[in-house]
Amino acid sequence: MGKQEPDQTRRLLLAATTGVGGVGLVASAIPFMQSMAPSEAAKAAGAPVEVDLNRIAPGTLLTAEWRGKPIWIVHRTDAMLAALNTHIPLLADPQSGQAQQPPYAANPVRAIKPPYFVVTGICTHLGCVPVYRPEPGAADLGGDWPGGFYCPCHGSKFDLAGRVFKNVPAPRNLEIPPHTYLSDMRLLIGSDRQEM
Repeated sequence: MGKQEPDQTRRLLLAATTGVGGVGLVASAIPFMQSMAPSEAAKAAGAPVEVDLNRIAPGTLLTAEWRGKPIWIVHRTDAMLAALNTHIPLLADPQSGQAQQPPYAANPVRAIKPPYFVVTGICTHLGCVPVYRPEPGAADLGGDWPGGFYCPCHGSKFDLAGRVFKNVPAPRNLEIPPHTYLSDMRLLIGSDRQEM
C-alpha cells in the first residue's frame, strides 16, 4: 500500500504540470497570434469605405477617403449628364480607351449609375488635386468650358466624367476606383463585389 501512494502523487503532479503547461502555452500563443493580425491602421488603409448617397445634393461633390486618396462622388444633374456629349472633339480619350476604370465604368458617363460619378481626385499629370468647377462657360477656363475638374497646378482639365481634355499636361483620364452599390443609396468604395 505504501508503494501506491507515491505513484498516485506522481500521477497527480504529472497531470497538474501538464495542465499548467497547456494553460501557459495557450496564454503565450494568444498574444503571438494577435501580433500577426493586421493593425487597425492597416485595415483602415485598405478597407472599403461606405458612403450614404442621401448626403449628396444634386450638382454637389462629396469627398471620401480610401487608401489615403481623395475619392469624389459627384451627384450629376440631368443637365450635367446631357452636357457630356457637347464637347467630345475637345477630349483626348472620350471613349476611355486607356484602362483608367473598371470594365463596368467603361462607358460614356464612366459610371455604374449615371447620376453618381465616383472618381479618384488626383490629377494624372503629377498627382495634384484638381478643383471641382461644375459651372459651364467659366471665362477663366475658356468660354467652351462644359464644367468639370480643373487642376490649377499645371492647367489640366477634365470634364464631369473625368475625361481629360486635349493639349493639357495630364496624359490620361481621371482614375475610377473599384466600387459597387450595396443598395440604391449606399455606395461601397474599394470593392467590386455585387450584392444587389
